[in-house]
Amino acid sequence: MLRGPRAIFKRDFKKFLSNPFIIVSTLLIPVMYLIVFGSAIGGTLSHVPVGVVQEAPPYNDTPLFTSAAYQLNHISQGNQNDAEKLLDVTVYPDEAQAKQDLENGKISAVIVFPSSVSSDNAVRLYVDSSDSTTPPMIEAALNGVLLALGASNPVTVDKIYGDITYIQFFGVGVIVMAIFTSTSFGGGIALIKDRENGIHEGYLVTPVKRSSIILGIISSGTVRAFIAGFVIFWIDLMITGLTLQSFQDFVLVLVVILIVSIGVTSFVVSFASRFSSQQEYGPVIAFFNLILFMTSGAFYPVICMPGWLRWITVINPEFYGISALRSIILRNQGIGVIWMDLVALMIFSSMMILIGILTFRRTLE
Repeated sequence: MLRGPRAIFKRDFKKFLSNPFIIVSTLLIPVMYLIVFGSAIGGTLSHVPVGVVQEAPPYNDTPLFTSAAYQLNHISQGNQNDAEKLLDVTVYPDEAQAKQDLENGKISAVIVFPSSVSSDNAVRLYVDSSDSTTPPMIEAALNGVLLALGASNPVTVDKIYGDITYIQFFGVGVIVMAIFTSTSFGGGIALIKDRENGIHEGYLVTPVKRSSIILGIISSGTVRAFIAGFVIFWIDLMITGLTLQSFQDFVLVLVVILIVSIGVTSFVVSFASRFSSQQEYGPVIAFFNLILFMTSGAFYPVICMPGWLRWITVINPEFYGISALRSIILRNQGIGVIWMDLVALMIFSSMMILIGILTFRRTLE
C-alpha cells in the first residue's frame, strides 16, 4: 500500500536534491526577508535635507538664527562618535527660493526664523507632509534645539500638502505592486510555459527572430500590467479618498503607469528568459519582488533606510515609479519635477529589453 507513495516521494525528493539552485533559494530567501525587511522598515532617519532662512528685512543674521542653524546641522542619531547626522541643513538667503525647493522636492522642510530677537515672534516650519514619518522628527529636532538655546519662541507648523494618512502614502505603492504581480505571472511565467511546451525552441517550430519573441511578450505583458495598474489606481482613489487636481494630472498618471509597466515587464521577461522551468523561476522572482518592493519606498521612506540598502534604489525601477506617482497624486507636481524619474525608467527599460534579446536562449535543453 505504501509502495506508490514511497516511489513518488523518492522521485520528487531526488529532483529537489538534483537542483542545488532550488536548495539555495529555499534557504536564502527567508534570510533575505529577515535582513531586508528588518532593515527597510522602521529604520532611523538620517541626512534629511532641510532649509533654514531668516525673515527679511533686516538682513543681518540674529544670534538665534546663527546658533539654531549650527545646532540643527549637528544633531546626530545616538551618542556614538560615528553616529549619522539627522539633518543636512542648507542656509538660504531668500525665503521664496527655499519654499520653491521644498515644493520641488529638493528638501523636506523649510525653517523660517524671525528677524527680531523678541521671543514673541514665532519660528515658522513648513514641511513636506506627503509622508507621516519625517515631519514629526523635524519638528521634534527644532523644538529640542530651541529648548537647548533657551529660546521661548513658539513654533508654527504648516503641512504644505495637508494631512496625508499612511494608507494614502502606502496606496500609491500598491499600484506598482499590482504592475509587478501582473507581469511576473503574465509575462515571465507565460514565457517559461511556452519554453516548456517547446513553442520557442528551434526555428522549425517558431521561425521568428528572438528579438520578435522578446518584444512581443514584453508588449503583451505591458498591456496586462498597465490594465492592472490602472484598475488599482482607481481603487486606490476610492479607498483613500485622494483626488487629482486636473485632467493633466490624470494623463500624467497614465503615462507614468505605462512607463513603469514597460520597465517592470522588460525586467521580468529578460530575467525569465534565462530559466527553463517554473520551479526555478518562482523562488527567484519572489526574491526580487521582495528586494524591489521593500527598497522602493512603498512601505517606508527611503531616507529611513540604512546606507547599504539605500543604494539599491538607484537601480530599482519601482522606486522611480512610486516617486513619480507620489509627486503627482500626493503633491500635485508636474513633469518639471518627475522628468528625471521618467528618464531613469526609460533607460532601465531599454537596457532590460536589450539584455533580454541578447541573453534569450533558444536551444533544446
